Amino acid sequence: MFDNILHVSLWGSGFYTQQGISGPRNPNKADILRDLGIKKIAYIYPFLCVFVLAIAVATIFSAQASAEILKVTINDTIQPISAEYISRAIDEAQRRNDQAILIEMNTPGGLVSSTREIIERISGSPVPVIVYVTPTGGHAGSAGIFILESADVAVMAPGTAAGAAHPVTLIGPVQVKPDDEMSRKIENDAAALMRSVASKRGRSVEAAESAVRESKSFTEQEALAGHLIDYVASSPEDLFRQMQGKTFKRFNGESASLKLVGQPVVPFDMTLKEHILDELMDPNVAFLLLAIGALALYVEFNHPGAVIPGTVGVVFILLAAFALNLLPTRFAALGLILGAFALFAAEAKFATHGVATVGGIALLTLGGLLLVDSPIPEMRVHLVTALAVSIPLGLITAFLMTIALKARRNKVVTGAQGLVGETGVAQTVLSPQGKVFVHGELWDAVASSALPPGQLVVVRRVDGLTLQVDPLAATPPPTTPAPAIL
Repeated sequence: MFDNILHVSLWGSGFYTQQGISGPRNPNKADILRDLGIKKIAYIYPFLCVFVLAIAVATIFSAQASAEILKVTINDTIQPISAEYISRAIDEAQRRNDQAILIEMNTPGGLVSSTREIIERISGSPVPVIVYVTPTGGHAGSAGIFILESADVAVMAPGTAAGAAHPVTLIGPVQVKPDDEMSRKIENDAAALMRSVASKRGRSVEAAESAVRESKSFTEQEALAGHLIDYVASSPEDLFRQMQGKTFKRFNGESASLKLVGQPVVPFDMTLKEHILDELMDPNVAFLLLAIGALALYVEFNHPGAVIPGTVGVVFILLAAFALNLLPTRFAALGLILGAFALFAAEAKFATHGVATVGGIALLTLGGLLLVDSPIPEMRVHLVTALAVSIPLGLITAFLMTIALKARRNKVVTGAQGLVGETGVAQTVLSPQGKVFVHGELWDAVASSALPPGQLVVVRRVDGLTLQVDPLAATPPPTTPAPAIL
C-alpha cells in the first residue's frame, strides 16, 4: 500500500512520464487538478480504512452483547394479561436479537382464548422459545401443557407435573353447560390443537392427546419417557449444559441448535399496567372491590354531597366490572349479592333482631363463592375470602343503616320545625297577639284565647316569624294518700 502511495506522490511531482522516467515536465491545468485529487485520496485512504475497521469491530461486539437469554416468569393463571406479557416479551427478544426466550412457568391453567393466543405467538416467534416448568412442586395444568408442548424446547424441573387438559368453553363472560354433542366438538377441537403443536415439535402425539381426552397428568419422568418433553433439568444452567450443541425442531420443520452456556439471562418484567391488571384478574380481588364499592355507594346515598365515598364506590365497581367481564362470571351470583344488601336494609328498618343480617351475610357469602364459575380452584373466590368480606361488611352495613333510620325518626331540634312543641312564657298580654319568650328568644305570638303575662304556653305552629301558641294545661299537684286507720 505504501509503494502505491509513493508511486502516486512521484507521479504528482512530475518525475514520471507516460514512457518512463525522463525528468521534470510542465503539467497543464487538468493535470494539476488530477494530481491534487489523487494526493487527497492518498492521504485520506488510511484513515478511511481505520474508520471502517472500527465500525466492523463495534458491530461485532454489539451483536455479541445482545446475544442474551430473555427470561419470562408466569406464576399465575393463563388469562389475557399473561398473553399480552408473553407477546411483548417475544417482540422485545426479536428487537434485541436475543438467542432464546426462557419462559419459567407454574400455572394451574386458564382461559382457552388466551392459551391459543400464546401458542400462536410462540409458534411464529423467530427467536427460539424454551418453556421450563419450575420450581419443584409446580405444575403446568390444563392450559399449561398446551403451552409446554408448543415450545421449541420443553423442559420440566424434578418434582413437577403437567397435564389434565380437558377443556371448558366460555362464551363471553358466562360459562356454558354444553350438551353431549357440543362437549364432543369442544373436546375434539382441543385434541386437534394438541396434536398439531405436538407433531410440529416431533413429540408424542398419543401421549399429548391423552392429556386432553383422558385428563391425564404426567410427572417429569413420565413426560420425558413418553416423549412429551425434551429435558429434565434442576436449573436453567443445568438445562443449558444438557442442550449445548444439540438440535431441536422448530415449528416450520427446520432443525436448529443453541449454545447458551455462559450466556447472560436477563429478566423481563411486567409493566406497571400489566401488574395492576394481573392483580385485578384474581377473582378474590374482584369480589373484594365489588363489595367495597357497593358499601361506599351506600354511604354516599345516605350522606349526599360527601363526594369521596361516591367516587371510591364508582371506581371500585368499574374495576370489578372490568375484571368480571374477562372471567367466567355467573350473573345470578350478582343477584344474590344485591339480595344480601336488601336484607341488611330490612334489618335496620324492621328490627328483626339479627335474623335479616345473618341471612344477608349468608347470601353475600354464597354470592361470592358462586361469582366466578371455573373448574380451576385458583380462578374461583375462596371461602375464607367470602367470609372475611361478608361478615364485617354485613355488620357494618346493618349498623350504618340502623343509625340512618334512627336519625330520620328523631324529632327535629333545629330551625322552624324545632320550635314546634316547645314551651315558653307569655311576656305581654296575648289578646290574642303579644310577645312570648321561647328558647331564649322573644317571639311574636298569636294565642287561641286571651292569656295573661306569665302564662306558660306551648308552640303549635310556626308561621313565618309568628308563633301559634296555646295555653299549657296546668299539671295538678301530686296528691298524698291519706294514712290508713287501723
